Amino acid sequence: MEKPKMILIAEEKLAREVTLGVIVTRPLTVWHYIIPGMFIIDFLRRGSALKKYTENFLFPRKLAVDAAQALAQGEPEADVFEHIENDTRVWLNSLDLYSTGLLQAQVGAIKLLADHYGMLLKEDGLSVYALMKAAYQNQENLQTFFEELTAAEAEVDRELLAKKGENEKLKEKILAEQKQLEERRAKIIEEVF
Repeated sequence: MEKPKMILIAEEKLAREVTLGVIVTRPLTVWHYIIPGMFIIDFLRRGSALKKYTENFLFPRKLAVDAAQALAQGEPEADVFEHIENDTRVWLNSLDLYSTGLLQAQVGAIKLLADHYGMLLKEDGLSVYALMKAAYQNQENLQTFFEELTAAEAEVDRELLAKKGENEKLKEKILAEQKQLEERRAKIIEEVF
């Protein structure tokens, strides 16, 4: 399998695990037991949430993989990231989430991911974990990258909250997602090393 495709499949799997982890932590209400069709309605709603989260999680990662490939082929960094910034702006506008701060935060996270994917694309291996092991050499280096990525994602989340307004439900959702990402990344480190 091509490395870029392998990377995106691993990222999609991570997105699904995070979403399912967030969904499972929400308890069932009494309505799930009283109304027979409520389970089906909830199942469909959760399926929709899974799809939406996965799409939004993957979009910047696809841009980052494309950027890593373009940079590896020798395209000028300024041109690559100008294209990334334009695509990100269009994406944020399509979600009605555009703000200068959110755009800058998202592009910063994409640059970090592009560096990461660039390292992975240079290595040989039959799985993303093998590529990570070869690229990062030890647990501490991979942990450092994940910490940098978590900080960049937290900045995206802060800008998202600033754009959407202080909303307790959104804050809870973001905190649950951050917790799931942290747990999943800890497992990845264990499995890689």
